[in-house]
Amino acid sequence: MTVVDRSTPAPADAPAVAPRTEEPLDGVLRTVAVGALQLEAGGALPEVELAYETWGTLNAEASNAVLIQHALTGDTHVAAGRGPEPGWWEALVGPGKPVDTDRYFVVSANMLGGCYGSTGPASFAPDGRPWGSRFPFVTMRDSVRAEARLADRLGIRRWHAVVGGSMGGARALEWAATYPDRVRHCVVVSVGAYSTAEQIALAQAQVLAIRQDPNYRDGDYYGGPPPEAGLGLARRIAHISYRSEAELGFRFGRRGQGSENPFHAPDGAASRGRYQVESYLDHQAEKLVGRFDANSYVILTEALMSHDVGRGRGGVQSALSSARAEFFLAAVTSDRLYFPEQSEELARALPGDVPVHMIDAKIGHDGFLTEIGQLGTQLRRRVFTL
Repeated sequence: MTVVDRSTPAPADAPAVAPRTEEPLDGVLRTVAVGALQLEAGGALPEVELAYETWGTLNAEASNAVLIQHALTGDTHVAAGRGPEPGWWEALVGPGKPVDTDRYFVVSANMLGGCYGSTGPASFAPDGRPWGSRFPFVTMRDSVRAEARLADRLGIRRWHAVVGGSMGGARALEWAATYPDRVRHCVVVSVGAYSTAEQIALAQAQVLAIRQDPNYRDGDYYGGPPPEAGLGLARRIAHISYRSEAELGFRFGRRGQGSENPFHAPDGAASRGRYQVESYLDHQAEKLVGRFDANSYVILTEALMSHDVGRGRGGVQSALSSARAEFFLAAVTSDRLYFPEQSEELARALPGDVPVHMIDAKIGHDGFLTEIGQLGTQLRRRVFTL
């Protein structure tokens, strides 16, 4: 079920409207038009829609709103709602959870350029054709500016908290820097103040894997075969960085996949059998290819490559000097994509003494998803204390 809000677009700096009073639709995807958007790197989108889901009820003062930001290939479905499908942060969001939806009004928006309902390359341009290769370059700041208009539509002038991990953490940080008066608490998990050269390098390999797929056709593949091989390869590259060497070694080692022999090709086969870890990466690739648009993967990856909260603001420390949010930072001990040292560097750039809470997990970067429950007590004590 999709509920579409076609309200008249308001300027980005429009005052808050009255809080929504209709019965909440927990975990149901909706879209809202937020108007034309000028983009940071130049160009514009003539009409932007953002997809979002909500849980709980906005109070009369509109003071209990929490924005949850998804990671690169995530979606808006943070927690279960009226349907049976679980969300990707069930340990964090829901009745009685650290972000208690009996007390807080939780919002999750699909990032601009995504493929889960927000305006993106698969959306129709004004000429009635998909944007495809014509979709412009967007940044974290562009999406945050669009999200601010969504907040206006919902009657939210100030978030009690903006929370995100990985790419979602980058958007949360941009919220605090771009709209310092609109964020009370900023929770940034498993990401630094900017993308490093190594992170950009890993991202470039993923983008090229898609662009060099013959079916990509410069992004104008809609109506024809999609670049599944390229998207699958991009996912394999990414997933290696999401998991730690120790976790891959413990789970798979050098074992063959079932009866497959990595040293011999089965009768009639063109290639040898697979190791278990190869089968695992194949499975991860197949899952993503079945649910994600390759163009959106390129758009969002390049947006994350551009992540730098200090860009055009005199550097990271200068950019964050005017932030008024109370920051909660966390990192995963075994993360080899966004090293804990980057969270510590971010903490030093923030005003005051901001600790970095550690998620003790051997899994790697994905620990921000699977082990987020470790932060429950600290989050309740420091952030979610209405």
